Amino acid sequence: MTPHVLVVEDEDSLATLLQYNLQKEGYEVALAGDGEEALLLVDERLPDLVVLDWMLPKVSGIEVCRRLRQRNETRNVPIIMLTARGEETDRVRGLDTGADDYVVKPFSMTELTARIRAVLRRIRPGLAEDRVRRGDLLIDRVAHRVKRAGQEIHLGPTEFRLLDYLMQHPGRVFSREQLLDAVWGSDVYVEARTVDVHIGRLRKALGVSETDDPIRTVRSAGYSLDLEG
Repeated sequence: MTPHVLVVEDEDSLATLLQYNLQKEGYEVALAGDGEEALLLVDERLPDLVVLDWMLPKVSGIEVCRRLRQRNETRNVPIIMLTARGEETDRVRGLDTGADDYVVKPFSMTELTARIRAVLRRIRPGLAEDRVRRGDLLIDRVAHRVKRAGQEIHLGPTEFRLLDYLMQHPGRVFSREQLLDAVWGSDVYVEARTVDVHIGRLRKALGVSETDDPIRTVRSAGYSLDLEG
């Protein structure tokens, strides 16, 4: 099951950046621009985790946290607070209000996603699955291992990330440009044909034949992993 993350952030550029990067990590993301909207979205659909800015219009982040902790249905929803407040007293206040973790701006996306995984693993371990199975493929992110039909497959780091991303979105067709963005990063210039080279290496490592290739090439569109969990 894909974890549903609610990001509550009034700075549009940061909210968009958070949404983009969390979706790359395989999360389903909803955005709220103020505390009032956040509470309405929680009523519509209970999130698996809330990334909550402290300073928000209408209803502050600390008040949103307090209200969520007062309600039975949201009492155990994990909350990570984002704030420019770095003083120890503010951190203590945030944690005392019910936040599960606290990230001070500016922060790196690597740090935030690691904290999200850690909180989910601690509070909702079923949602922080580090082992993903699709068909006869099994990927273990912690051990950095891949198995196919029980046999260990040795992949380079790029092929590992490529397979991991495709396994997060089975059946979805990605263009070469989308795969470059997701696997190599938008700030790195790599030619689109590089994707074809690494798909070829991935297929070779998986020992595919014409009849059991899990990676489908879609002419003029891109690639898809045609395996279900």
